[in-house]
Amino acid sequence: MPPTGLEAVYLDNRDRLVRFLVARGAGDAAEDLLHDLWIKVSARPNGPIDNPLSYLFRAADTLMIDRHRSRIKAQARDHAWSEASASEAATGERVVAARQEVARVAQVLADLGTRRETVFRRARIDGVSQRQIAAELGVSLSTVEADLRVACRALAALKEEL
Repeated sequence: MPPTGLEAVYLDNRDRLVRFLVARGAGDAAEDLLHDLWIKVSARPNGPIDNPLSYLFRAADTLMIDRHRSRIKAQARDHAWSEASASEAATGERVVAARQEVARVAQVLADLGTRRETVFRRARIDGVSQRQIAAELGVSLSTVEADLRVACRALAALKEEL
């Protein structure tokens, strides 16, 4: 069965669409964009289109614009990331400050007691369920929840200090 409707217009004008995309700056990506165009167009619900050729050219143009915007955003994101990485290079002072913060967190957890420290570490660091922690420690689920609440409050208070 020969293609009809938009598919027929697409197939008849495929070469023109590729040339159009190349002229718009797609280069080697023109074929990929044309494939994306066909996927996008073929997924749309069927319905009458007044000028299918204009519709295809406009859709191809929109894909080019979207690709250009994505490329610009990606370049900006990469540039920002490289600048952030360079500006946040670990200096001796930063390393010392980070180690001090880690030591303070460890001290706050140790001050809560062994069980609460264990509950916090198992739940938040190891990702163990509260029910499983209760079984491991031989305490009730509500005790685990209360211990976790106390630990989180203590760390929140420490965060306020920092």
